[in-house]
Amino acid sequence: MNNKSSDKKALAPRATETQTYGTVADRPISLAHKARLASATALNQILADTMTLRDLYKKHHWQVSGPTFYQLHLLFDKHFGEQAELVDTIAERVQTLGGIAIAMAHDVAETTRIARPPRGREDVSVQLFRLAQAHELIIAEAREAAHQAAADGDDGTNDLLVSDVLRGNELQVWFINEQIAGAGIAANGKEEQAARSSVAHA
Repeated sequence: MNNKSSDKKALAPRATETQTYGTVADRPISLAHKARLASATALNQILADTMTLRDLYKKHHWQVSGPTFYQLHLLFDKHFGEQAELVDTIAERVQTLGGIAIAMAHDVAETTRIARPPRGREDVSVQLFRLAQAHELIIAEAREAAHQAAADGDDGTNDLLVSDVLRGNELQVWFINEQIAGAGIAANGKEEQAARSSVAHA
């Protein structure tokens, strides 16, 4: 009996890192090593959270139900696509700075600050509040990182954070908040409190 698992291990090349995660290689972009390291570190945190938000949108796109199914199904998928583009933009900036962009799902799960949702379906109100809170976290991170990048003279990172991350997330928050208001959740104190509690204790 052939052991296919053993055969694959025998054929696989030895894993060798050419650059350690959390470091930055030299880049002739007229930006100090310290500034590039600080920006790459901040961007990797935002990248991990953006990847999590992206996947959260796809989860809700698949699992949303109820009378607003159709419009939310489409909205969630649209926002997923926009977040996916943002992921690539952020990752490429990390690499441009000489860093290593976080990439694998298990590493992202260990790094993200966004609360992990359950595998099952949640009520629409919880889905919306979960998305809103994730956006708020990323917006706060991006704003802080943008200020630091500006102070360090990293105009490229500052521009990306303000033009792409901040404005993109703020625009999506507008749509999510209007869905919350349209569902009458914001006017219903008990329902809002229950939804926020569900997200906080997930």
